Amino acid sequence: MGSPDILSICISAIITVFLILGGLAVSIQIITRFFPFRQLKEDTTIYAAITTSHAAIYPGTKITKIEEIK
Repeated sequence: MGSPDILSICISAIITVFLILGGLAVSIQIITRFFPFRQLKEDTTIYAAITTSHAAIYPGTKITKIEEIK
């Protein structure tokens, strides 16, 4: 019995990788359908970053309102 050549080994490895990645993609799709991402209305991280950077630029001031302008 002859040994398989390097080309057939590479092709089978690539096909195996694509099958594994396809399976992972399907499982992630199923998980995200059951547990959807909920975006919070208020992002406290952004508020903290804005407050910190503003306090560094203008010391002694206080932010009382952050408003998004579209």
